[in-house]
Amino acid sequence: MNENRSIFSFMHRQIRLVIIIFLGTASSYIMIGWLHGSVLVESVWFLFMIMTSLYGYKLYKDFSPSLSIKEQGFWLERVRFFMFAYFSLWSIIFFVYVLKDNHHLHYIAIASQLGSTILASSILASQKKLVILTVITLMLPITIYLLAVGEIYSYLIACFTVILTGILLYSAKNMYAYLIESRYQSYHDHLTGLGNRRYFLELLENSVNQNQNQNKYNYLLLIDLDYFKTINDTLGHDIGDELLVEVSKRMKKLADINNNTAARLGGDEFCILSSSYETQDKCLKAANSFSKELLNRIKATYIIDDNYLYISASIGISIMNKSELKAGSFLKEADMAMYEAKHSGRNGIILFSEELCEVVEKKSDIERMLHFAIERNEITLNYQPQVDKNKKVLGCEILVRWDNKELGSISPTTFIPIAENTGCIINLGKYVLEESFKTIQEWSKKSIRLQQVSINISMRQLLHQDFIQMITELLEKYIDNDCKIGIVFEITETSTANNLANLIDVINTLGKYNITFSMDDFGTGYSSLSYLREIPICELKVDQSFVAKISGAKEASLVKTIIDIAKNFNLITVAEGVEDEYQREYLIELGCDLYQGFLFSKPLTKVGFAEFYQHNRP
Repeated sequence: MNENRSIFSFMHRQIRLVIIIFLGTASSYIMIGWLHGSVLVESVWFLFMIMTSLYGYKLYKDFSPSLSIKEQGFWLERVRFFMFAYFSLWSIIFFVYVLKDNHHLHYIAIASQLGSTILASSILASQKKLVILTVITLMLPITIYLLAVGEIYSYLIACFTVILTGILLYSAKNMYAYLIESRYQSYHDHLTGLGNRRYFLELLENSVNQNQNQNKYNYLLLIDLDYFKTINDTLGHDIGDELLVEVSKRMKKLADINNNTAARLGGDEFCILSSSYETQDKCLKAANSFSKELLNRIKATYIIDDNYLYISASIGISIMNKSELKAGSFLKEADMAMYEAKHSGRNGIILFSEELCEVVEKKSDIERMLHFAIERNEITLNYQPQVDKNKKVLGCEILVRWDNKELGSISPTTFIPIAENTGCIINLGKYVLEESFKTIQEWSKKSIRLQQVSINISMRQLLHQDFIQMITELLEKYIDNDCKIGIVFEITETSTANNLANLIDVINTLGKYNITFSMDDFGTGYSSLSYLREIPICELKVDQSFVAKISGAKEASLVKTIIDIAKNFNLITVAEGVEDEYQREYLIELGCDLYQGFLFSKPLTKVGFAEFYQHNRP
């Protein structure tokens, strides 16, 4: 346990302190002996002090955090012997001096003995049995001496020494209790009783040090509870705290069965460190088995204050053996894996690997560079034509592109989710909208008469408190009454499930400004058909994944169903990813309204689109 390790560290620090104090004080006895014509005895005693000090210094140098618990236990036993022997040497010089006729030497001996006793009661307080034995060993000679004097005053003082002994022992007992309690509090989480962050980091560091010496393997789990914040927000922090306690009980019970150690890092984040394994395969197998069992136990129903609660977890695994890595590196690895599990849909287990590290580092680079992409003019817009069945251009979809000098060309499917997670989507979306509205203004003046221009909108951006105000300002700035180009905002099906009421309010408000909405990637998510009745959209887009496989019976039937649904709701249909004539002809047969894809044109620059339009205008 880490508490025991802290005792080892505490005793390790005391060795040097005691040696410095004792050698400094003991050297003065040479001078005292010289002044009173008795150098030989003091010199022999001082020689024993030096020899004992050298033994203590060796113990000081022998200590290392990489020692196993068993090795540190053996080291502590030797330290106890050293401390008792070191303090006992003062009793020897005490008897030497009190047997002399010079009463001044008696006073020196008594003062030194009392000082040693007080020092022992404080320095050895963490060693309950040792401090009792040492204090009695040091105080008993004083009591015997006072009783041997045979005077009334000496009997009284002897009584006082007994009382003082009791006080010192009582003080040492209280200090011991305080040390144990404060050590427990400093290493444990007050809510769950599990080890805390400090406890776990020290345990992890010790485990890494031992593995370097013994070439063994451990696995490290980082566990984050999924949607715990929702429970806290809806049912209150008291229920949330009780849930954390119940989760920690299940976690600790399973950890104890497998000889593992569980700890709470903070909030809803927990860690588990395994015992050692001889081979990596055994460690990996045990890690997977334990993680699956742990996840199943966490997901079992909780009943708290008549509330039936369900919760899952995202778990990251790191296999510990690389001698060049520090404890914090393994924790970082587990953290990477845990966040990958969370981003992959939660309720899962991910093992750290070098491939995962590369992916995470690339995401980190993208996140870092994305903040400067706009001011460095790295964000550009492309325009993919939308044509009718006669291949005449009626509209376009505006697509955002990002080219970075270091990272190269980054796909929107890569950087848009990162922008949404980091909040960059607000500034990025504003930039895309303003550039799009500028383009619409230019085309309107150049008599490029499009039926519609489609712009992709993030749900986070759409529901932002300033979104409607921003749109009205952009409309006022760039779009006049003579502009006949329709503006369509595309939203994805998978994003509509949350905040449905707010979404409908925004769509209705923007409808007053002749802005319509399209549902992109229809059929790829899980939204109900009732959404088509509730959400006031004007267009459905058939996802390119369905169009690409339209030659298959199932996909063809699915595309037909989507287009039929759109007709029943009086919605325009746009097919994405049309790449060959077979797809185009089949979609025309189904009654699709608009088409876009490489069969007609790849995404074009603003100038390229204008030229394409002139050659394919209605």
